[in-house]
Amino acid sequence: MHNIQEKILNLAENRNLAGLTLRKIGELINEKGSPQKIKHHLNQLFDKGLLMQSVDGKKIERVGRKIDQKSKLVSLPIYGSANCGQALCYADDRAEGFLQVSQTILGGNKLKRIKDFFVLKAIGDSMNKAGIEDGDYVIIDKNISGIKNGSIVLSIIGDMANIKKYYEDNKNKQIVLTSDSYQDYPPIYIKDTDEYVLNGKVVEILKNPSSDKKWLETMQKTSACDILKALGPISKDEVEYYRNLPNI
Repeated sequence: MHNIQEKILNLAENRNLAGLTLRKIGELINEKGSPQKIKHHLNQLFDKGLLMQSVDGKKIERVGRKIDQKSKLVSLPIYGSANCGQALCYADDRAEGFLQVSQTILGGNKLKRIKDFFVLKAIGDSMNKAGIEDGDYVIIDKNISGIKNGSIVLSIIGDMANIKKYYEDNKNKQIVLTSDSYQDYPPIYIKDTDEYVLNGKVVEILKNPSSDKKWLETMQKTSACDILKALGPISKDEVEYYRNLPNI
């Protein structure tokens, strides 16, 4: 994260940014004379979901891990990406945004442990047989007490994150991380002397629609006639508008 964005977030902890001009924000974070630079980084923070403005525009606040009782949504931090092939992507220890999910996804006792959960975006196709496609979001539980052979886990190997199936090979005194893919990927073998951290287990997969081939095939087969049926009673002008739409 850019250092100016960090300064703005720290300022938002104690000040309502909506009541400040861009120049004033710049002064308060020791970045004077460039309001357009402040505007750019504010927009970046809004795009990432790290800042939120109230409907009436009178309040801008920092978004954190929380449960919104009104909307019934849970905000979970996104800590970057994890590679589902070889361990190539760095794990970021700072949230680059927040993902809102339904409370039912983290229902029951999980809601009481909300600080144990975070989100990563999957990269690669070596876990696609397990339902994790490139671009999907996965919710990680930092509590590793329930991990057993066959669990899908987040591992950190030399500061790099990857998602794999976990197996303890006690006979050979090693941990084996395997792919679950329609392609052939070699396992990763870990010894006690290796720089390795078991950082959590995957408890939920949130599909990216563009990675769901069945969803795409259904949408491609959907015609304007199907749209008309779903809309119910509408005016004549609206009928003509939707009838002239090309197939999706």
